[in-house]
Amino acid sequence: MADHLEASVTLPSDPASVAAARTYVVGALAEWGLPGDADLTDTVRLIVSELATNAVQHTFGQSPTFTVDLVLDRDERLRLGVTDSHPRFPKRLPAAVQQDNGRGMVIIRWLTAECGGKLRVRPTREGGKTVSIELPWTPPPGPAAPAGVTAGQNAVTPAGGLLDPAVPDA
Repeated sequence: MADHLEASVTLPSDPASVAAARTYVVGALAEWGLPGDADLTDTVRLIVSELATNAVQHTFGQSPTFTVDLVLDRDERLRLGVTDSHPRFPKRLPAAVQQDNGRGMVIIRWLTAECGGKLRVRPTREGGKTVSIELPWTPPPGPAAPAGVTAGQNAVTPAGGLLDPAVPDA
């Protein structure tokens, strides 16, 4: 796999964009070799869903869009960030039994910690914020080489990344 892969999408702050953000992220992970049924895919799917929901619900119309960024560095760390233009940082709310919402950041923190990752909230230069997670990435087992690619060659994915061919054990 390549040393550095990136994917990004900007979506309107609309409830329908939450599903679009999930679909986009799962698609990017699949292009990078992570199967849709992998535990990490499920974890990232839930985290992006919570972050996108927060970007839509808690910006009070002051952020017309939000951006989802994915970065995979050296097959070691996966970073996922959701940026909006609202300046207020997420607040930790008491999770009362009858409370219907307010648990998103608790879920994100727990999932991130469970995977051995980190959660950060940073201001942007433009006055908004980015809520990001960083998770360890274990490269998935290599699939068989695509048709027409022999051992020792690399194939370029439709997104322009490199796909390392499977190398049989000696």
